Amino acid sequence: MVSAAAPAVGDVTARAGLLAQVVRGDLVESAHLGHLVVLDAAGDTLLAVGDPDAVIYPRSSLKPVQAVASLRHGFTPGDDRLLALAASSHNGEPAHLDGVRAILAGVGLGVDALRNTPDVPLHPPAALAWHDAGRGPEPLAQNCSGKHAAMLAACVAQGWDTETYLDPTHPLQVAVAAAVAELTGDVAAPHVTVDGCGAPLLSTSLRGLARAFAQIAAAPAQSPEARVARAMAAHPEMVAGTGRDATAAMRAVPGLVCKDGAEGVYAGALPGGRGAFALKVLDGGSRPRPAILAAALRAAGALDVPGVDAAALAALGDVPVLGHGRPVGSVRVTFACAA
Repeated sequence: MVSAAAPAVGDVTARAGLLAQVVRGDLVESAHLGHLVVLDAAGDTLLAVGDPDAVIYPRSSLKPVQAVASLRHGFTPGDDRLLALAASSHNGEPAHLDGVRAILAGVGLGVDALRNTPDVPLHPPAALAWHDAGRGPEPLAQNCSGKHAAMLAACVAQGWDTETYLDPTHPLQVAVAAAVAELTGDVAAPHVTVDGCGAPLLSTSLRGLARAFAQIAAAPAQSPEARVARAMAAHPEMVAGTGRDATAAMRAVPGLVCKDGAEGVYAGALPGGRGAFALKVLDGGSRPRPAILAAALRAAGALDVPGVDAAALAALGDVPVLGHGRPVGSVRVTFACAA
């Protein structure tokens, strides 16, 4: 007889709840477990699935906080489009690549200063054009290059070394860690590892990640936090791009600031911080995220935001299951306040 091992300390699988089911025909074919928390304007829990205090790696959902740190230390983007790009996981479309070049050129650097992982554009047409031009993986095309360009701009402003800006002990990364601790309100020391792009990655609690977005959305006007929120909400096409659910969500809900992250993470807040959420899909898959995102937004109060496009929000949450090219089922969220 083989007994199951006890969950390791920090094991995100512990106390997971059911977030969504994949229904094909009249059967539940598969299911997605995970954790979700929705907070009200006072920071109290409106809705929780699984463990709202689960410790996770927020991955690219942390980029708005990293952009705040860069702004605090001298990053001066030429316009809000470039600031939104600093918080992005961009598609690698022409506007994104031109924006990264502009951030770097503004501080006298070229794309050779980027130290993020080489890649090709995420957007298939952009990737095809990139390949047709005879180009392979490059840091410029990788989806995190906007964040890295902003970090480099802050380093130039402070006179910090630009060669070693990814070292966890570099002053820029120390500043990022301080911003994460401040905005999340997490008191436990974070786990520290390396993100896919090469930058230091700090863990947060799920609740802390939601709190960070609420803080960004509710910050006083002209503060770095408010500037990041305004830029992302005004230019969602720079935060992700064509065909991406983060862009679609921010277009549907005026003033929303939200950010996706690898391995099934999402976080966001309504304008003024009136509702905030964070979620982690346990299997790391992206399939159920739009449906869970739309339901979390409704639970947070998105339908009460002036100017909300309710039809677009409903379309975002409509994730069909296909059979022979036609819908034969759907991804259905399973938690309360989803309707």
